[in-house]
Amino acid sequence: MHWRSLYSILLYLSLPVVLARLLLRSRRAPAYRRRWGERFALIPAVADRPVWVHAVSVGETVAAAPLIERLLAEHPRIPIMLTTTTPTGSQRGRALLGERVRHCYAPYDLPDVVARFFRRVAPRLVLVMETEIWPNLLAAAQRRSIPVVLANARLSARSAAGYQHVVCLLQPVLGAFHTIAAQSEADARRFRALGAPPQRVQTNGNVKFDLEISAVSLMAGRALRAALGAQRPVWIAASTHQGEEALVLEAQRAIQARAPQALLILVPRHPERFEAIATLCRRSGLETVCRSTRERVRPTTQVYLADTMGELPLLYAAADVAFVGGSLVAAGGHNVLEPAALGVPVLVGPYVFNCAEIVAGLEATEGLVRVANPASLAQIVADLLGNERRRRALGERARQQLETNKGATQRLYETIRPLLTEPPTTIGFSGNRAGC
Repeated sequence: MHWRSLYSILLYLSLPVVLARLLLRSRRAPAYRRRWGERFALIPAVADRPVWVHAVSVGETVAAAPLIERLLAEHPRIPIMLTTTTPTGSQRGRALLGERVRHCYAPYDLPDVVARFFRRVAPRLVLVMETEIWPNLLAAAQRRSIPVVLANARLSARSAAGYQHVVCLLQPVLGAFHTIAAQSEADARRFRALGAPPQRVQTNGNVKFDLEISAVSLMAGRALRAALGAQRPVWIAASTHQGEEALVLEAQRAIQARAPQALLILVPRHPERFEAIATLCRRSGLETVCRSTRERVRPTTQVYLADTMGELPLLYAAADVAFVGGSLVAAGGHNVLEPAALGVPVLVGPYVFNCAEIVAGLEATEGLVRVANPASLAQIVADLLGNERRRRALGERARQQLETNKGATQRLYETIRPLLTEPPTTIGFSGNRAGC
């Protein structure tokens, strides 16, 4: 039996567990129980052979947006099909791109489901963002001579070490990509070490550096800051995870011992947790206002809970200092470039394996500060809130690092532009098929 047949059998057997997990998650986030048909490619047929862009969730969707904008501008007759895996990714895609692209959930990597998706969508090109490697999708594209580009590809040392155990299975899968456009030379080396054909791996840089904050977000951020209190110190803890909010609230209490007027903007990562976090804030004894209620923020308000979606740029724009979450707990961190683009000083915790190279680059130019725990978070935030000169210098160095690294979107566009119009060429599985 070929290994991919065994892989598919295991996927079919795990399907009840996958669906049960969706139902379980839908208890907190009802969107997870909707549009299941899309996950099985039960969608209307799409005309005009679109470019299919797959972005898993919010971060990948934001990263893909500048390239999609470029494609829409340069090739207005070629439609775009955007797929995501999570409801939050879907919501972010619609907020950024509206009705200019078609959106649905990505199909499960089951042979019949993937085949149905290709029949109904018939893409001319597939762009997969960052780290999504699906064997049946790649095999289906290969049979139809549809090129697949792994765009903004990243592979951490931790993930590469895990893949070493199945390198003989991964090698032919990586060989099915037309191009692997890696974020860094370190990523490119790891892909080659796992068997990707060297001639198909290139280093493009990270498209996340091409982030542009819209004028609308800037204006909304200024308006929010005026409503929060133009003269009071404001810091933000964004994209926080389970267990992290309690640590951030602990830091806020310590900050207020030094700066009693300090206000925390707290932005949990997952909307299904908004209600629980609101309860946590109030039980902590901190006076809390929820953004969703539009209640007025008073001088005595200590926490402004941003229990809304798709507003992170304007929330960053309203803050003096930014802590990016998922990093005080072992979630791996999130995008530190949004606050950097605004010249807002950036702080992270010790767990940043999802964005290690970006963090290291900012840290090397003194554009970012790492904290170890709630006590050091409180100390550094309080120091920065009380020192405008240092705050501005730190934020400007972060912004300059972002500017220096721009250009990946243009390079990626130049890579895929010939694939939009040229006749497709067959991309075969490469590498040794010998068993492990």
